Amino acid sequence: MVRFLIGVLTVLLSGYLPAHGQRNDHVQGKITSVDENEPMVGASVFWLGTSTGTVSDADGLFSIERVQDRDQLVISYIGYQGDTVKVGGSTFLEIALIAGNTLDDVEVVRRKKATEYSFLDPALVQQIDEKELLKAACCNLSESFETNPSVDVAFSDAVTGTRQIQMLGLAGPNIQITRENMPYIRGFSSLYGLTLVPGTWVEGMQLSKGTGSVVNGFESIAGQINIELRKPEDPEKLYLNLYANEGARFEANANMSAQINEGWSTALLLHTKTNQKKFDRNKDGFLDNPLSDHVIATNRWKYMGTDGLLAQVGLTGTVIRNKGGQIDFIHSDGPLGNDLWGMGMDIDRWEGWLKLGKVYEDLPWRSWAVQISGTHHSQDSYFGLRRYDAVQKSLYSNLLYQSIIGNTHHQILMGLSWQYDDYDEILGSTEYDQIESVPGSFFEYTYGGHEKFSFVAGLRGDLHNQYGFFVTPRLHTRYAFNDSWVWRASIGRGLRTAKIISENNGILASQRTFEIFGNSGYGPYGLGPEIAWNIGTNLVYTFQNNQHPGTVSFDFYHTNFQNQIVIDLDYNPQIVRFYNLQGKSYSNSFQAQIDYELHKRLNVRFAYRWYDVKTTYDGTLLEKPLLSRQRLFLNLDYATPTDWHMDYTINWQGRKRLPNTDANPSEYQLDEYSPGFIVMNAQISKRWNKKFEVYIGVENLLNFRQDNPILGAEDPFGEFFDSSLTWGPIFGRNSYLGVRYRL
Repeated sequence: MVRFLIGVLTVLLSGYLPAHGQRNDHVQGKITSVDENEPMVGASVFWLGTSTGTVSDADGLFSIERVQDRDQLVISYIGYQGDTVKVGGSTFLEIALIAGNTLDDVEVVRRKKATEYSFLDPALVQQIDEKELLKAACCNLSESFETNPSVDVAFSDAVTGTRQIQMLGLAGPNIQITRENMPYIRGFSSLYGLTLVPGTWVEGMQLSKGTGSVVNGFESIAGQINIELRKPEDPEKLYLNLYANEGARFEANANMSAQINEGWSTALLLHTKTNQKKFDRNKDGFLDNPLSDHVIATNRWKYMGTDGLLAQVGLTGTVIRNKGGQIDFIHSDGPLGNDLWGMGMDIDRWEGWLKLGKVYEDLPWRSWAVQISGTHHSQDSYFGLRRYDAVQKSLYSNLLYQSIIGNTHHQILMGLSWQYDDYDEILGSTEYDQIESVPGSFFEYTYGGHEKFSFVAGLRGDLHNQYGFFVTPRLHTRYAFNDSWVWRASIGRGLRTAKIISENNGILASQRTFEIFGNSGYGPYGLGPEIAWNIGTNLVYTFQNNQHPGTVSFDFYHTNFQNQIVIDLDYNPQIVRFYNLQGKSYSNSFQAQIDYELHKRLNVRFAYRWYDVKTTYDGTLLEKPLLSRQRLFLNLDYATPTDWHMDYTINWQGRKRLPNTDANPSEYQLDEYSPGFIVMNAQISKRWNKKFEVYIGVENLLNFRQDNPILGAEDPFGEFFDSSLTWGPIFGRNSYLGVRYRL
């Protein structure tokens, strides 16, 4: 397959290499301005009636291959009158453009949607901006997907309060999460890492399903989320947000930016959260939400030179203290000083990154960049009498070069990367230490020379110090039937190392014994890498009805695992087993969605999603547990001319398969499936002078709660205790109030 892809790329590119010297099969020329006799850089040149074209270089020169039965070239440049030149037998042309007529200022007004799709991108990417995030409280990113039907959000267990996301029916670690196209949430933070990103820090996100770009690595299997933080050059010099809810959770956020001089700007992002009141609404003796203290700060600097040189540097520090368990547990005495069951989790994390790049002003399609980031992440925690400590030290570097082949219809992006991770874990008295070092290279080609058809083909090769050399091919294609219908398809391979303990922290809050069935000396924990192929297709239809825009989309994705680390909760209710896949494992995902502007200020989003996700557990192909096969979603968004904004969301989730508990005594047995349930959220906000805003909302309006979310809660040190079988909300209805101020 690798040879096939290389061959296809070679054939596609061979006809578009730049010309050297004067050739009869090419037409060359120089484009200048009549008034100043200056070379025109980036002028468009193409054969009349075709899409074959090129652009002029820094000296106004161009070279274009002849096209059979065509003898007229069309030349255009913004601000100048276009020209059509008959070529005939000429091989070198001198063309002078005349400045066009100056028009009066024209103001184009467009209502930007909270979530948009690119009509031209070969990959279907959701552009999510701040308006979408403000539809909910969005205290952190794990809570920001309540209005997005493509992402499922659920609690990992009933003790730690960790929210995890899923896409295509696959757990969050299968989603590659980047910060401004650099690795971000991965390794030991992959389960709960989105709680480390305050929502007010986020300027926007790009979300795509299926396989991602080879430029960002090889780990993407289910999708990719790229997070854009607020920039130092942000025109908002100050943004304050205060939040409180009836669960006694209080948060404060402050974003500040300043222009230091002509080249340098800086931003300081601050976040703090505290929750110190105990709640036990279901009377099971355990805290419904953990007690917590969070402090997170980011300082970033940006340099923009006059010669196209760009530089960014940033540092983030995170301190998190979470405490949970039985309501009367005394955390200052520690797990050995209590007769009760408690949970403590201390996280300290430092991140630093550097970006350096240059865009050539005379050749705007050519650029290079260097990306470097480092992370030190440590977690000290206990779950009852079970201790779990983890330290991750990571270093990432990426060198990129972007250019064109012949003209801007053929773009290339290539580079070298290196990912280094040093992992140290201690579970009880067992140590798991591993070092991963992965140098790699990549090449990505983008064809955009046809108004209807475009594609991106990528190939990367990486050398893993434990798995050896492997190849990651990926392809995204797009075809526009007309101005309304666009079809896309993608296929690609992903590989990642599963961190089986940290990714299943919730299971630590149980009495299950961890059993790992690996081969000594092969990979982390003796287990192989997770490897999967993802193939997907989607169809998007855009329309206007009485000047009210709408979008209808359908997508289907199939993920097939060649190897997967199976998390077997069905073998025995007192054991969790981890082993390499022996049999089939796949995910089928279908989603239909409509976004429509019912009224000038009223938008509706409706979606239906269906999953078929199965894995072979101990020789039997079963549904993935704790995952709803069906979901219905409705969101209404209304804004008034007087700056009132109302948002209402309904989520219906179908039943979920529960792990087998038949071996337990009858009082500790669960049904085969959970019931379906509905969760409604609503929010109203009011803004004054575009600066001051008050918002009030309610989550889980119907106050739905899972009955008995903790199995064996009355005897947490007994063999039947398990808080990881969470399928629904725990806290119930939760109202909140907040204020925002912008300057």
